[in-house]
This record gives sequence, structure tokens and C-alpha cells, in this order.
Amino acid sequence: MEINRDIKVALVHDFLTQYGGAERVLEVLCEMFPEAPIYTLLYDKEKMRGKFEDKEIHTSFLQKFPRFLRVRYKWLLSFFPVAPETFDLRDYDLVISSTGAWSKGIVTRLNTIHISYFHSPMRFVWDKNEEYLGEQKKNFITKFFARRALNYIRIWDKVAADRPDYIISNSKYTKERVRKYYGRDSEVIYPPAIPHPSLDHLGGLEPPSPYKGEGNNEKYFLVVSRLSPYKKIDSVIEAFNKLELPLIIVGEGQRKKYLKKIANKNVKILGWQNDGKIKELYTNTRAFIFAGVDDFGIAPVEAMSYGVPVIAIRQGGVKEIVIEGKTGEFFDAATPEVIADGVRRFIENEGDYNNETIIARGREFSKERFIRELSEYIDKIR
Repeated sequence: MEINRDIKVALVHDFLTQYGGAERVLEVLCEMFPEAPIYTLLYDKEKMRGKFEDKEIHTSFLQKFPRFLRVRYKWLLSFFPVAPETFDLRDYDLVISSTGAWSKGIVTRLNTIHISYFHSPMRFVWDKNEEYLGEQKKNFITKFFARRALNYIRIWDKVAADRPDYIISNSKYTKERVRKYYGRDSEVIYPPAIPHPSLDHLGGLEPPSPYKGEGNNEKYFLVVSRLSPYKKIDSVIEAFNKLELPLIIVGEGQRKKYLKKIANKNVKILGWQNDGKIKELYTNTRAFIFAGVDDFGIAPVEAMSYGVPVIAIRQGGVKEIVIEGKTGEFFDAATPEVIADGVRRFIENEGDYNNETIIARGREFSKERFIRELSEYIDKIR
């Protein structure tokens, strides 16, 4: 559906400092609104590896801080609520914020429509509050002030969630969390998972050659993820250390050094890889492992677009994606023993999976579907 090109549109995104599922959504928003500038709290051109470099990007005052501060998010936490409020968005008719935390807090003029696409309510001040505090140094004074800082941010977050005119949630799971923490209703539009065309054999294209990196010619299990604590990659590694099955992990993040330290020889942590390499990796993958509780989970959908089954935790938005016994298996807790048991069950049933069924399911979350549904939603509210 064609968007009215006469309206002036701006896009607001929390951070452009890592590339993940939220940034994939932003890419499609940029495709829908090619003239729209991006406003973001921080932009790290090096870490974004060329993504969005052709866009007009406006950063907050945080970008002027020394780099050693900008790469240490926790040190700037007290500034984050203020930063999105300083963006000058007076000239725009429509502003779409893509948020998991801060950008919903922008201030727009009365006649500007503000749609906020929620990847998640702010985890660390709501349902992950105590878990976050537990990760801090075991010092009474530190925790005392951390708890009060989180209380302040929680109050700001509730106020900020009232600012968008409309909220779109990326899953039914997120919709329920938005209702619980903010008392607001929202529309569900699943994010776009973009299948790589080189595996689109239904379109007559040849699949890529099998992955043969690092001397590994056998099939393996795969994780593609940010290496953040809540993704539970450490539990996956410990499970595969016990199983002694080959596992490849793609991604960057704060836990990379620690994860490399605990991994046995059967586990390869490759760090960041370009789309071409990930394409090759999927070709020889037995199953995709997804252990973190996420509000949606674009990575499992992309795995299915390659015909790869998914072994996932039975929590969060991934329950809306994976069809048990047809496109993957579930496990009930992100502990090494339970993950290992889920992998064993998958291996027992591996021959029952049909690649065409898995691919078809992945295509239900296409970019074209996202663009159509969002365009219809914008037409409806305008």
C-alpha cells in the first residue's frame, strides 16, 4: 500500500550501537520512508558496520561525550530519560519511534502523530528488576543507590509510555506486558523477518554452498544472537559442553570473553559475521537454538526461512512463532540440563521435520506482510 509522500516523517530509535532484530525493523521503516531522518541517542558508525550510513542521522547530546563513556552504557543511565526529550521534532507530521526503552519518551507537538513500535517494555525496571540488581556488585551502598535510580526510571518510563498517540506491539506477549506495566492497549504487528534470497529456492534461485569454515564439514547447531546476559548463551554452551555436539555461535556483546572462556572445543564462537557468512552457516545447520526469553525473536524466524528447525524456550514471543513438532521443539527452562534434554528430543524426532513446512511458516512473518499491515494501520489512524 502506498504511503502518502506529502507528510513529513521522522524515525526515532533508541541506539545505533549494535545491529540486531530492532535494527532490522528500523531498516524496513527506512525502506518505507526513504526521506525520513533517524533520531537516536547514540550512533557508533564502526559497530554498525555500514548500516544506515546513507541516512540522515541526528544524535542526542550524549554523542558529544568522550568515547570511553559512550561505550559504557551504565555510566550514562541517568542521562537517558532526558536525551530523547531534547530532540526537535516540530517539523514532522508523523513520528515513528522504534523502542525497547527510551525513544517512546520523545515530546511532539499537538498536531504530530506519534506511533511507537514496542520491541519490549523496559525489561530492567519491570519484570527483570531484581535480576538486574543481582548482577550489580555485592555492595550494600551500590545496590541502595541502584534501586533508587531504578525507581526513578520506572516512574519516568510510565510517564513516557503515555506520550505516544498509538502503540504497536511486536507480539501478543509484548501486548500483554504493555497492558500490565503501562495500562495501555496496543495493536500487534509482527516484525519483518527477511529471508535471504539465496535460499529462496521457491523463486528458482540456487542455495549457497555448504559452510566449510574452520575445517568443520559436519552438521552443527547454531546460535545467532547478541551476547547479552538475558540471551542465556552461557547455558547453551554448558549444555553443548555436556552433549559434546558441535555448536557455532555468531554474535557480539559484553559476554563474549566469558563465553569463550567456558566453551569446550566443540563450541565455536565466531563473533560478528556478515550476511554472506551467516547464509553459508544456515545451509549446514541441524537446528537453531534460542534460549533467551524475548518479546518476539526475529532470529528464529530467519532460521525457519532457511528450513532450519528451532529449539527454543517455551516462554515469550517465540511461542507465537514455533509450532511444536512441525517447525521445532521447546524446552521449559534455560538451564544446561533442560536445554540438553530439548536437544536430545529434537534428535529423536529430527527425521520427522519437513523443510518446506518450516520455510512456509517463516514466510508468514515476511517483510511484505509487515509493510502492508503497518501501511494499513497508518491509513486507518490518519
